[in-house]
Amino acid sequence: MTCESMKIPDIDCVRDAYRRIKPYIHETPVVTNATLDQLTGANVFFKCENFQKVGAFKIRGATNAVLTLDNEESKRGVVTHSSGNHAAALAYAAGIRGIPAYIVMPETAPVVKINAVKHYQGMITFCKPTLESRESTAEMIVKNTGALFVHPYNDFRIIAGQGTAALELLQSTPDLDIVLAPVGGGGLLSGTALTAKSLNPQIKVYGCEPANADDAFKSLAANTIIPSKDPVTIADGLKTSLGDKTFPIIKQYVDGIILVTEKEIIDAMRFVYERMKIVIEPSSAVVVAPLLFRKIDVAHKKVGAILSGGNVDFEALFSDLRRRYDAS
Repeated sequence: MTCESMKIPDIDCVRDAYRRIKPYIHETPVVTNATLDQLTGANVFFKCENFQKVGAFKIRGATNAVLTLDNEESKRGVVTHSSGNHAAALAYAAGIRGIPAYIVMPETAPVVKINAVKHYQGMITFCKPTLESRESTAEMIVKNTGALFVHPYNDFRIIAGQGTAALELLQSTPDLDIVLAPVGGGGLLSGTALTAKSLNPQIKVYGCEPANADDAFKSLAANTIIPSKDPVTIADGLKTSLGDKTFPIIKQYVDGIILVTEKEIIDAMRFVYERMKIVIEPSSAVVVAPLLFRKIDVAHKKVGAILSGGNVDFEALFSDLRRRYDAS
């Protein structure tokens, strides 16, 4: 049995997705850090999706979605809108089946993510950095090409695929008390929560979100979707709002949303760079910040945290360093 796009996923759908995508993804490592454990009084286990193919967890959902298309559907290709990680993931997944991938990206997308899409042979159309522009441009491509739209997060096949990260995490570390995951549109958090709660109903699952893009926090409090309006945050992958497929799953399974400031996100990135010697992007740092700044009591607990990706715009970073050098 496979989990179709219109079927609300359950743990069987996640397991089915994992069997389907396993040949095409990395089983990413789980790492620990003694300094963070000492600071928090907890045992923290990081699921390193920054080491995943295309540098982010998005490959899981995109590959599951593409591999569930029938032959007639796949011939027309796929289209999506994304600021980067889902775009690269869908282009990669389309390449597995040898079908075209039409990618709508905002003109402000990080260079590193644009280059990744090009590397995987995605055909990019740039648009204005608004949701309305993304959606209208994608609709135009669908109309002109007949390609099938694959939403970055509001698709049950995507949700089931993203849940496989938590499935791997809990297979390697089955006795976790708490799981933390970033939340933007909610694909990763909803997949993580339904997987974790299905395997262990006693586990606590929290979404982590920039305070400057706090639509998930507000939506859960109001019991209805409250979209973000032009959020300004360094965590560019978390600017999107919850969807009508992700929100009900989050309402059912997630125990709360933890907000972190921009400074806390930056400081968390620096901690991981300096102490763990691995590269994460700001969207990943939102799960580190609550631990580092004690936004949640984790003393004497075993905590799993999903580092969602590691696609940092080093061109911008090193350009700044070169300017400083030239000015000295």
